[in-house]
Amino acid sequence: MIGQCGLTWQPWKNRQVLEIGYLFNRKYWHLGYAAEAAAACRDLALDRLQAEEVCCIIRDSNEPSQKTALGIGMKPQDGEVRHCRGQDMPHTRCVLSRRLREGQEA
Repeated sequence: MIGQCGLTWQPWKNRQVLEIGYLFNRKYWHLGYAAEAAAACRDLALDRLQAEEVCCIIRDSNEPSQKTALGIGMKPQDGEVRHCRGQDMPHTRCVLSRRLREGQEA
């Protein structure tokens, strides 16, 4: 198994948001697998499931994951500090709404 990618409901600022999560073995980084899998999840969420929006919640220091989210059309929207692994870490939520995506495709 090279990694995983999928849709999950995640807490964000006192509500639940639909997130694309991806995690791949380091050996398979920078080969396009995360972008391809995340794009498939984006299409599933927005096209088949008719979600109003989908997001990626990413640590501010995780530039490769930020690049993946931006590469599939997401834009940074807001931030939150989360407590992970015993410390506070700033996170950014990158979002793509179905409405914005339809406008981009027109």
